[in-house]
Amino acid sequence: MNFDARDPRAVGPRIRMILPTLTPLEAKVTRALLDWKSLDLGTTLKQVAEATGVSDAMIVKICKKLGFAGFRELRVGLVDYNRLPTTEMHQEVSRDDSTSEIIDKVFRTAVQALEETLAILDRDAFVRAVEFLHRARIRDFYGVGGSAQIARDVAHKFLRIGIRANVFDDAHMMLMSASVLGPDDVVVAFSHSGRSAVVLEAVQQARRRGARVIAVTNYPASPLVDLADAVLLSTARGSPLMGENAAARIAQLNILDAVFVALAQRDYDTAEKNLAATMSAVKDKRR
Repeated sequence: MNFDARDPRAVGPRIRMILPTLTPLEAKVTRALLDWKSLDLGTTLKQVAEATGVSDAMIVKICKKLGFAGFRELRVGLVDYNRLPTTEMHQEVSRDDSTSEIIDKVFRTAVQALEETLAILDRDAFVRAVEFLHRARIRDFYGVGGSAQIARDVAHKFLRIGIRANVFDDAHMMLMSASVLGPDDVVVAFSHSGRSAVVLEAVQQARRRGARVIAVTNYPASPLVDLADAVLLSTARGSPLMGENAAARIAQLNILDAVFVALAQRDYDTAEKNLAATMSAVKDKRR
């Protein structure tokens, strides 16, 4: 991950993204730290160790696995993160919530996902992704389930400015697509977990053919990221009812909206001309 470590908004996502790589005990302690809202700069290492039932050394080890120099740096990061107004936006949906409460919780979770995704977005990777897509001969998008719907939305936006992209959500079609790609081509692989076997297999084939790979995912410690030339990371906190995917979808759509605008800017006059042409082509279909 390449993000501004000084941005407090990045602390929570940074920790949550590493959770899947931790042992069950380490993950349990880490979740306790994330949920410890009364944690302040006076909280000692010994207090945390006693509260979580592990040794001081274990706490320090976990801090380092999370990418911090030690407990003090983690403590400062969490205190700053917990002070942010967006940190409190996410609230679990309960079966007793009113309609108004449900609306507020769903919207606030999406707002938090956008704020934190903006904080962790790797700007250098973003520039590389735009450059790959701008120069590509063929642009193939891979994704299954909800990720395929994101791919279709992006392909639709691209077509509006005259940039053609193919969307594949079938295992056989992905592999067939990947088998005829080359060094001048780009694959954009959409996978929330970064572990979709169907997508990974096709991406591996595309890499063997020399194609560039852009990964759109929620987890940096995933096989898809290991295969990618550019990684566009989203982050979102889910709930038992909605899961992570709901809010992450909003974040990923916004990342690709920014890619769309950056591509249009590369050749603004052509994009404007194509946008007028595509809008004109469908205007008579409206009632």
